[in-house]
Amino acid sequence: MVFWAVQSTVSTSMIGQRVAEALSLPLQELATTAGVHRNTIRSHPESPKLQHYLREMLRVMSAASASQSDFNRVLFWFKNVPISSFNHKTALQLIAEGRTDDIVAYLESIQSGYVG
Repeated sequence: MVFWAVQSTVSTSMIGQRVAEALSLPLQELATTAGVHRNTIRSHPESPKLQHYLREMLRVMSAASASQSDFNRVLFWFKNVPISSFNHKTALQLIAEGRTDDIVAYLESIQSGYVG
């Protein structure tokens, strides 16, 4: 799981790199979606903007994993599956737009039985 892939065995300077690895995302794509320069992930991983984005990613993955026990499927869904309720954008794209709360609410509504 991404959560454990970035835990205490990894220095703070490598967390962004480990998240990118776990999602099979090039660092450039992670940087672009986070709204930071590509070098920020390696040279300034403590950047508040990068850290906020990484927390939001983990928040959505946590919400998604509440209903899906196979974390590989959660990872696939997170970056590849367009969500029709959000104009066919992926969770990764929606987080980049600042819509984390909307995705979490959507996932919680599905988990409570809403189909749509």
